Amino acid sequence: MNVTIVGAGIGGLATALFLHQQGHQARVYESVGELRELGVGINLLPHAVRELDKLGLLERVAESGVLTLELLYFNKLGQRIWQEPRGIDAGYKWPQVSIHRGRLQRILLDAVRERLGNDSVVTGHRLTAVALQEAGVTTTFSVTGPTATAIDVTADVAVMADGIHSAARRQFYPDEGIPIYSGSMHWRGTTLMRPFLSGRSMFMAGHSAVKFVAYPITRPDANGLVQVNWIAEARREQPLNREDWNRPGHIDDFLPLFESWTFDWLDVPGMIAGHQQIYEYPMCDRDPLPQWTFGRCTLLGDAAHPMYPIGSNGASQAIRDASALADAFARHSDVPAALAGYERVRREATTAIVLSNRRMGPEIVMQMAEDRAPAGFSTIDEVVSRQELEAVADGYKKVAGFSRDALNAGLSVLDGA
Repeated sequence: MNVTIVGAGIGGLATALFLHQQGHQARVYESVGELRELGVGINLLPHAVRELDKLGLLERVAESGVLTLELLYFNKLGQRIWQEPRGIDAGYKWPQVSIHRGRLQRILLDAVRERLGNDSVVTGHRLTAVALQEAGVTTTFSVTGPTATAIDVTADVAVMADGIHSAARRQFYPDEGIPIYSGSMHWRGTTLMRPFLSGRSMFMAGHSAVKFVAYPITRPDANGLVQVNWIAEARREQPLNREDWNRPGHIDDFLPLFESWTFDWLDVPGMIAGHQQIYEYPMCDRDPLPQWTFGRCTLLGDAAHPMYPIGSNGASQAIRDASALADAFARHSDVPAALAGYERVRREATTAIVLSNRRMGPEIVMQMAEDRAPAGFSTIDEVVSRQELEAVADGYKKVAGFSRDALNAGLSVLDGA
């Protein structure tokens, strides 16, 4: 089977690798002229790392990031609300990995070129139209260069992994409009600094109106310093600019909100002030769709289900989409049946995550503490019971598809693991 993939992000590249592993021919078309290691950090949960392990990439990914030991939630005063082990330390067969987004994309890109050939990823091709035929799909691209040209590419199947501003999704849903702004702005950055807490800890502090997240994405260097990824979040009016992972941010826009956040275990304003770069990104998603697949064309990743960056699920779910799609083709010789099987499982699963993230997902425990004890507490048990905290944590794992026992059992994504 010949497959056209639109978008050389994490989802598109993973799709190419999974389809190649199943014996299919795939080619990836990307709108930008050059793929560079851009962005900041992301977290890969064990359910996504398991899929990368199937591709033989676990060692590369693990060596390029940090194996997360624990996740902690704090209130705005730096008092601990919840703490739990993660990845291998929580009994999973696979780790949770904190890694630079651009570095992960580079690992996937290198693997695609090694396995599928240097011409398997074509840059400078912007999707302009999709034409459906009974036995195939023709995609039309505008090609960048000295003169504007357009080319048509026909394949048995087309997979649209072209992000939150997907041109394919816009063609299928022309009246949908722009992404839905949550009311919160994110400022993302990295800082080279001494490790905090365990050295492999991921933490979140604050509540729905103001929040700070941080975790290391490199191991200690010769001087004992690590690169820490951080996200500052605060309420803001809807921005005028389109969402862009690489738009520079300005420290004066948010640092005053965190100037008092000097905890006995971390100096948050000092971390922000020591930044290497800052990017600004409005927190947006889109409403779940009633249909992803049109003829032999389907959506994947953020093109299908953009979600708030809550619970570390954006990139992880795109990787799971890719694995599920390849498994669907392995189970069904009939293309329409395969695409229907992929969509049936993944659309239901990701819709639940999108809606859960709108309700703050597992981060709701910070809002519970803020609502019940805005001035702080002596012990968290006085404010939120352990049973409530465990119910939130376990419930989100089930929604997002990384319950430990189900994942360790070895079922495929299509079978609900």
